[in-house]
Amino acid sequence: MLFPYMTLNDDTEIVHSEMQKDGRVKVYIEKPDAKDGFHHATCYLPKYEWENIYGFSEEEMDFFQKFVRNNAHVIIEFSQEGRFTDASNF
Repeated sequence: MLFPYMTLNDDTEIVHSEMQKDGRVKVYIEKPDAKDGFHHATCYLPKYEWENIYGFSEEEMDFFQKFVRNNAHVIIEFSQEGRFTDASNF
């Protein structure tokens, strides 16, 4: 199951999985595109292993790599709690 983490101003959605038994957390990034349908990329924490990158420019990927690194500790915490609303006690 994937849980919403953040929606950026350009409608890019960033979601994450629960922490798996092996300690990995999937972070999936998806952005609608009128021509291609969706651009997407997947990163697995905690090793920052990227795969299935489609449609994003090098500049966009630089941004997403920094974004994931800067938010990894929060995403990992939320992945252990199940989702944002559970982890934040709302």
